[in-house]
Amino acid sequence: MPEAFDGSCSCGDVRYRLASQPLVTHCCHCSYCQRETGTAFALNALIEADRVELLSGDLEESTIPSASGRGLIMVRCQSCHTLVWSHYLQDRYICWVRVGTLINPSAIEPDVHIFTDSKLPWVTIPEAMPKFREFYDWDNREGIWSKESIKRDDLIMAKLEADQQPT
Repeated sequence: MPEAFDGSCSCGDVRYRLASQPLVTHCCHCSYCQRETGTAFALNALIEADRVELLSGDLEESTIPSASGRGLIMVRCQSCHTLVWSHYLQDRYICWVRVGTLINPSAIEPDVHIFTDSKLPWVTIPEAMPKFREFYDWDNREGIWSKESIKRDDLIMAKLEADQQPT
């Protein structure tokens, strides 16, 4: 796989680059993702925000409810409103990049299927693919995340903890 991935919105005004492999890629079957995408699931590549480079265009943000109750910041092209990535409200260190906005979306495959309880019945998940009825235990993700990705995420968690320390 390439080390950098380029993407864009539908109109081409927003162009971005992922500077490395994502941490993990989720195929989410929750009803919120189905509603947001207008299709059966959302395919999100999780990557550190500082590894996402905006090459051109203007972005707009909006906050929407999420199944977790934590809320999502949706980041869209200001011109065509294509959703290119999102963040959870309390964590701007990770971008949840919509794989379908990549120039070559086939370069990133899902690592795990989540919220399969609300999966549409005609979607087939390969037997060997990790899958969870809801979300998996973030603290116990061996077999889903690579060792390198877990180390990278540990650095993000340390930043989040430092942000929450009283000054």
